[in-house]
Amino acid sequence: MMIQFFTRIIRDRNFVLILAVVLGLTIGDWAENLKEYTFYILAVVMIFSTTGLSTKALFPLKKMIQPLLLGSVLNYFVFGAVIISLAYFLMPTPELFLGFVVIAATPPGLAVIPFSHILEGDIKYGIVGVLGAFISSIFLAPAIVGLLSNVDGGIDSGMLFMTMVKLVLIPMLISRLLLWAPIKPTVEKVRGRVVDWGFALLIFTAVGLNRQVFFSNFEVLFLVALVLFLSIFGLGWVYEKFAARIGVKKEVAMTQNLLLTIKSSGFAVVTALTLFGKEAAIPSAVMAVFVLLYLLYLSFRMEYRKKVKRIMDKGKS
Repeated sequence: MMIQFFTRIIRDRNFVLILAVVLGLTIGDWAENLKEYTFYILAVVMIFSTTGLSTKALFPLKKMIQPLLLGSVLNYFVFGAVIISLAYFLMPTPELFLGFVVIAATPPGLAVIPFSHILEGDIKYGIVGVLGAFISSIFLAPAIVGLLSNVDGGIDSGMLFMTMVKLVLIPMLISRLLLWAPIKPTVEKVRGRVVDWGFALLIFTAVGLNRQVFFSNFEVLFLVALVLFLSIFGLGWVYEKFAARIGVKKEVAMTQNLLLTIKSSGFAVVTALTLFGKEAAIPSAVMAVFVLLYLLYLSFRMEYRKKVKRIMDKGKS
């Protein structure tokens, strides 16, 4: 009985990510040992996670152009404009600002797809939107970071492009090989655990390397949290109202909300560490917590609304 309970706990994505944050705060000194391997950990995570992206979802292409393009617009331009503007005025150091620039340039989290299902959104729209945003990240991420990192002397855009090729394009191509029929069932069986624990290692590293900020520099922590709260919870709320006002279908609006607000925190952590150092990874580490909280909030809110509706329907009958 205890073994089954323990197994269920360690397979729970929310528990794993919270545990990564707690361990980063308590035994974060060990994070230094993982720092050199974060790039390779993320590459493995990206290979397994992108096996869930079906290229067949792109067809018929005519119907998929809108979600393909809108996924990129929401994720990079709308979210990016909000978070970069807030960070520009609120961040006390260039490194922290650059950490938010990296977040703006980061592709959406793969959690968009399963949560489109959980939150009764449009799953196919989510797959196509994420896939479009991932593909466009190869070109948009270097452009965004290259342009805005001029505040700190600039960065080699060629190096950034090659980083995106290594972290997005190559893993996506390798992931097609893992869909080979004889091994596909095994890959699907272990995919969730590889992705969850891989991201957990990346979050642990980012939190551990910056644990002194979490315990001593509460002003920085508050400002980072404020920017993320407004960019995720605030922007998500505004978009919900906007989508309802212009008549977007409820299922599509939910998935668009996720494409707008959910970024890949593990990807952002590694990119920030690689390009700008550990201080720039602080926003990405805190973002992991806010993304988790936002997804939980949306899930609990949906269950609450269903419960209220059932009670009202029962009262009418």
